[in-house]
Amino acid sequence: MSRDTKRYLILLIILAAAAAVLLGMAYREHLQVNAWKKSGYQFVTDIDNWRKTDRERLLRSPYDFRLGFLHTVPLEVDGWRGRDVPQTNREVFILLQPDEYVFRRYCNDTECVWLSLIGSHQAKSFHPPDICYKADGWGVSVGSEPVNLKAGKIRAMKVVAKRGGNVHVILYFYIWPDPSRDPQKGTVLFKVTASGGKDMNGALEADKEFIREFFTAARKP
Repeated sequence: MSRDTKRYLILLIILAAAAAVLLGMAYREHLQVNAWKKSGYQFVTDIDNWRKTDRERLLRSPYDFRLGFLHTVPLEVDGWRGRDVPQTNREVFILLQPDEYVFRRYCNDTECVWLSLIGSHQAKSFHPPDICYKADGWGVSVGSEPVNLKAGKIRAMKVVAKRGGNVHVILYFYIWPDPSRDPQKGTVLFKVTASGGKDMNGALEADKEFIREFFTAARKP
């Protein structure tokens, strides 16, 4: 085989690989657009309640996470079965003064998680969950974590709390009904907590699996 023929074949391989990459990108975009067009509610999510960050995303859900409708979020979602848990800690209501509060335990065949939904018109109703863990003597690390959805992905704040042989992994983010993020229209904190014993990765995956049941698609504003 001549040198020119080899060069020609290499060029063809490079062009074919580039075409495959472009087709893959186009296909992913097609899936994302189709998922976005499906019926559902649109929200805005971010990891910070005080300011917009580059993690802000438009978010799709088949369920209504607007303030005033949080108790309509279903107790059974594709294998996850939930129950409302009475909040016996009165300090939650005295200090946070939420307009709406949902506290539930959901389980599937292998995992259980805790869901907290806090809805309010005032900023003082929200504080980072790591504050409570630190005050109760847990060792805490904080970061952010990507959560892949059926189309697109969001970022959540991740709190890993350890004490003795227990590990809690918390993912949380904020939700608004539109890009104005006007407090008068209501802000909602979505927080899910898995207790994994010493299995931090298993707890993290349980959190993500649960989130994917409620949110289907995300994209940049």
